[in-house]
Amino acid sequence: MTSTSITVFHAPQTRSSGVVNLLEELGAPYRIQAINLKAGEQRRPEYLKVNPMGKVPAILHGDQLVTEQVAIGLYLADLFPAAGLAPAIGDALRGPYLRWYVFYAACFEPAMVDRALKREAGSQGMLPYGDADTTVGTVVEQLSAGPWMLGSRFTAMDVLWGSALTWMTGFGLVEAVPPIKAYVERWTARPSVARVARIDADLLQRQTG
Repeated sequence: MTSTSITVFHAPQTRSSGVVNLLEELGAPYRIQAINLKAGEQRRPEYLKVNPMGKVPAILHGDQLVTEQVAIGLYLADLFPAAGLAPAIGDALRGPYLRWYVFYAACFEPAMVDRALKREAGSQGMLPYGDADTTVGTVVEQLSAGPWMLGSRFTAMDVLWGSALTWMTGFGLVEAVPPIKAYVERWTARPSVARVARIDADLLQRQTG
């Protein structure tokens, strides 16, 4: 089944760019099904059958449909073990790998959405992330050892965090303190990042041209 090409439902310069980036890092066979957000294609019935939330990313691998960027990342990295981007079950890094993957979705992104919308987040006891400053501080502490989230080993989880922190620092939601700045620089220097930027630029030109 791993030889089956993967279809990624992708809108350029969105969360789905990170999935394309991961596929590039994995050296996986894939094809892009482009979704034009400005044209509202994500809300059309045919796409809502893929993801009723009307969101990207989503992937189709054989008859397996997967949505949510964390689930997609975990699925793909385990699907291509030869790439070495996912610690195997039994590896001492498997637990931390899962922790930081899920921390992104459960804590970091909700905190950053609250911050971006300048809305009252609610009591610490109610929020899965507690408070935004502690959430960001926890990430900074983890990155301080570097060079990657799990130290010397680059994993699929760094594709998620590298992409996210590039955007978050660019929008000013996260301060580019030295550990984060250095991490973003290491991430953006990877050849896959330049390849996906070219893919996205071409898609945007076709969608707006």
